Amino acid sequence: MTVATQENQVDTAALNAIFGEARTANAFTGEVTDEQAQRIYELAKFGPTAFNSQPLRVTYVRSDEARATLVEAMARGNQAKTAAAPLVAILSYDTAWHEQWDNFLPGYNAPKAMYDADAEFTAATGNNNAHLQAGYFMLAARGLGFAVGPMTGADFSAIDASFFPEGEQKSFLVVNIGQTCRKRARCTQGALRL
Repeated sequence: MTVATQENQVDTAALNAIFGEARTANAFTGEVTDEQAQRIYELAKFGPTAFNSQPLRVTYVRSDEARATLVEAMARGNQAKTAAAPLVAILSYDTAWHEQWDNFLPGYNAPKAMYDADAEFTAATGNNNAHLQAGYFMLAARGLGFAVGPMTGADFSAIDASFFPEGEQKSFLVVNIGQTCRKRARCTQGALRL
């Protein structure tokens, strides 16, 4: 097998960091600063999507009150680790992503009519492409040296009611982010701060 261009090939150490050593993390240490969280998003946001639509929305949960609300909506097995993670992100898709057409694909708006005419198609396209971007998001975090713990064990209707009550976003994934714990004894799940 040949590589398209050698100069675009990522080195083995980077590939191992992003893929080879990437497992779902359940315990973390360290912190994730606001600048690092923004950098994860900045790396992830331009990954290829249909029509360059970028429907993914990332909501970082920082405050104790928001964290408690989120933890309550998580499945029992995900509550303690979500409470203790240095940073938690709710990934959702913008339900009106197609209304941004002139921003993400200026000069070529003919396909927008398909989405204007079919709400179910619009929702499916937004959901599918946001899931694709969720992969980019986790790869970006891994590329910056963070471990991630993606979770679908949650009551997403409760998350939407609490965090997106106007219906402008639909959540589908919660991701815990932090430094990898190499020695399990050093990483505790911690207690929920209420």
